Amino acid sequence: MPLNGCSIVVTDLSGAILMLRHHYGSQNWSLPGGGVKRGEDAEAAALRELKEEVGIDAEQLRLVEVIEDEVSGSPHICHLFTVTCDQHPVADNREIAEAKFFPAHSLPEPMSSQARTRLRAWREWRQEGN
Repeated sequence: MPLNGCSIVVTDLSGAILMLRHHYGSQNWSLPGGGVKRGEDAEAAALRELKEEVGIDAEQLRLVEVIEDEVSGSPHICHLFTVTCDQHPVADNREIAEAKFFPAHSLPEPMSSQARTRLRAWREWRQEGN
């Protein structure tokens, strides 16, 4: 059975994209998100992760795509959401070391391959008029 997770492309009112660096792992920049708990709705999980990781209380997430991939060699399903917000992120300093908005044309490096894949899906979704 695949792992179930979520990622969120958060933009501010100017279109900048929220990127995170974790205290653990590769230190690559990534998108907010995490696991979906047993019995939890994917959108509820995404809202919970935003609140836990960076203190953002979001509303009205939009589902971009459900992506099937692998995480650490295991099958994974990612529910990719997007939201625009006017709140300033505050890293929780437990899991998240840094959380900042970056202009869409100047995203930070190094970036995780998963973040690249998800951002590409989000950009294609937007180009389709969403």
